[in-house]
Amino acid sequence: MGRITKNKKVSLAKLEKGKTYSIDEASKLVKEITFTKFDASVDIDVRLGVDPRKANQMVRGVVSLPHGTGKEVRVLALVTPDKEQEVKDAGADYVGLDDYIEKIKDGWTDVDVIITMPPVMGKVGALGRILGPRGLMPNPKSGTVTMEVGKAVSEVKQGKIDFKVDKFGIVHTSIGKVSFTPEKIKENAVEFMNTIVKLKPVAAKGTYVKSIYLSSTMSPGVQVEPKSMID
Repeated sequence: MGRITKNKKVSLAKLEKGKTYSIDEASKLVKEITFTKFDASVDIDVRLGVDPRKANQMVRGVVSLPHGTGKEVRVLALVTPDKEQEVKDAGADYVGLDDYIEKIKDGWTDVDVIITMPPVMGKVGALGRILGPRGLMPNPKSGTVTMEVGKAVSEVKQGKIDFKVDKFGIVHTSIGKVSFTPEKIKENAVEFMNTIVKLKPVAAKGTYVKSIYLSSTMSPGVQVEPKSMID
């Protein structure tokens, strides 16, 4: 067993074993138990009572966090020439079509989100084997395949994220930074959880939200009482 660092001991000492905290308490605690020298991300892990192997129990969606993620999101807009100025004005970091498709085929994937249009999905679809495993493939359900490309770029830049449940029934995503105030962490977490609840599959039986944990990049997880987060 590895040696527990001094900071890890301090973090664990602040957590009461077996206790489930309110979102107000957890939002403060996650800041107090983080000792990284960089501005760590605040993550949320939600275990759901669904079977993701069944199509009618898949949970996937998008949410616009009121305070963003605190992360600089690099956006590539694969659009036709008539849409280039629109996405540039909206803040896209990279804009083009055929030239970037060739770069991706050569192995370039140094972006966080790719936004494109239905008319060019025939070209973009050919990149599925490269983009799919990296979670970069544009998808109409996540709002990244649309004719309103400028709006889509703006929303992503302002804190819109997409998420989906993994094969273990867990949804994991970042909802902010440790430098955020506890109030901003809480408000982002509540917005995320309200979206999760709205997406509850009709086929899901029993307890839907089984557990919620908040943590930072290198901190222990803080278990959160679901009733303190869901309107």
